[in-house]
Amino acid sequence: MTDQQLALEAISDAQLILEEFLRPHPKDHARILEELVEVLERPALIVAVSRLQQHGN
Repeated sequence: MTDQQLALEAISDAQLILEEFLRPHPKDHARILEELVEVLERPALIVAVSRLQQHGN
């Protein structure tokens, strides 16, 4: 998977988590935040974003 694909997958996953947060029903805020952090702290994503940032500079 390319760096761009990894980033797009993470954004898509994060959007789904945020959609859940915005639904009008009782929420487990801590769980939703944990899920979002898990997505954004994926080791492959961190490396991919770092490489993308280096190529952008």
